[in-house]
Amino acid sequence: MQKLKSHSGAKKRFRISATGKIKFKKTHAQHLLAKKSAKRMRRLRKPAYLKPRQRLIVERLIPYTS
Repeated sequence: MQKLKSHSGAKKRFRISATGKIKFKKTHAQHLLAKKSAKRMRRLRKPAYLKPRQRLIVERLIPYTS
């Protein structure tokens, strides 16, 4: 059986943490920043983790990482 190809977009956006969770960067922190509050920008800097149902979908896109 052939190897599965990883989804190029998913490879760039998701990382597996040491505990096995899938980590990603939050959106809306790249441009049009003047209207966003400092509190909101602090929240957006922190990494986020996928919920269990979404995790199953992403694991299929990046098969050899988990």
